[in-house]
Amino acid sequence: MTNQEIISKLPYSKPFLFVDEIITINENGVEGNYTFDANLDFYKGHFKDNPVTPGVILTEVMAQIGVVCLGLFLLNNEVNKNTVIALTSNEIEFLKPVYPNEKVTVISEKIYFRFGKLKCKVKMINSKNEEVCSGTIAGMMI
Repeated sequence: MTNQEIISKLPYSKPFLFVDEIITINENGVEGNYTFDANLDFYKGHFKDNPVTPGVILTEVMAQIGVVCLGLFLLNNEVNKNTVIALTSNEIEFLKPVYPNEKVTVISEKIYFRFGKLKCKVKMINSKNEEVCSGTIAGMMI
């Protein structure tokens, strides 16, 4: 499965698709990026006159790139329209804010994938190569 095919199989669409590109992917991890469009609705009310990306959205970006894309790659041809993907746990530490129009890169390393559960160590870095947030995220693929 190509990187574009993986993105096309994601169960999300705009404005809730937070994957622009998969840079690299293999059985041990994935790296991808996303740029936050300043016109996204959540910026309109998340801190007046000083918009910042909400932590829940940062977590979602890390989950989409770091767990769901990797899970689709690992499942390869077993993915179909009945495949259900669900977040089961996360523990994220937030270190720096992410602002509108900022491009971030997510780097995910597989901890394990067994019985349909994928757990990954995930970090997000900004264009200055500074760590924005990091932690672990797990999800089920049924």
